Amino acid sequence: MTIIKSPLGVIETVYQHMRVRLVTGQLRPGEKLKISQISQDMNVSTGVLREALTRLSAENLVVATPQRGFSVAPMSAAELMDITRVRIDIEGLCIRRSLSLGDIEWESAVVGAYHRLMHTPARDGHRQALPSAAWYGAHNHFHDTIVSACDSPWLLKLREQLQVQGERYRLIAASMIHHDERDLDDEHKHLLDAVTSRNADLTVELIGAHFLQTAEGLQERGAEIWLDK
Repeated sequence: MTIIKSPLGVIETVYQHMRVRLVTGQLRPGEKLKISQISQDMNVSTGVLREALTRLSAENLVVATPQRGFSVAPMSAAELMDITRVRIDIEGLCIRRSLSLGDIEWESAVVGAYHRLMHTPARDGHRQALPSAAWYGAHNHFHDTIVSACDSPWLLKLREQLQVQGERYRLIAASMIHHDERDLDDEHKHLLDAVTSRNADLTVELIGAHFLQTAEGLQERGAEIWLDK
């Protein structure tokens, strides 16, 4: 891949490219990152790549070890559950503020995001075992829209960081497991009803169950093959 060099955007471009590779599992957990090879493949300097990796290490996607360089952050079943529990707590705080502050435009956006999700094909023609990329995009948009009226930038920033970590586990493990017959449409419909009725307690309860069931499913169906025990 060739990265177009620009004085202001090259580090950001490399950062975003590497971030996608890390979150989607193109780079395996624990894998040592060969700086010279990667920088050559991307047609950027090693200094630019190191700067991007330093940013990614602050997000716990990369581990920087003195005298040993950079490696992909490891994964573990225990960390997955810890991320999930903290994510539920932060998501709950965002939801409560969003439901309290959201106006009619926000509510309309939530309903629109739900309809987009319901009308996005869950499977593509190539990987029937996995939901399509378009479905995942619509799914994340629906959840993002629910919390979009939250007025705390720090809560939303923490939420995004935890969401990325959760996505990393889900995407890396997804290709290793068989999906069950979980009725996600029904879960999302109940979630929409709770949101539009401004029932914060029920919404938080539903989102907690939604996240926890996903995490437990990854463990129960053999995703721990990918994880350090």
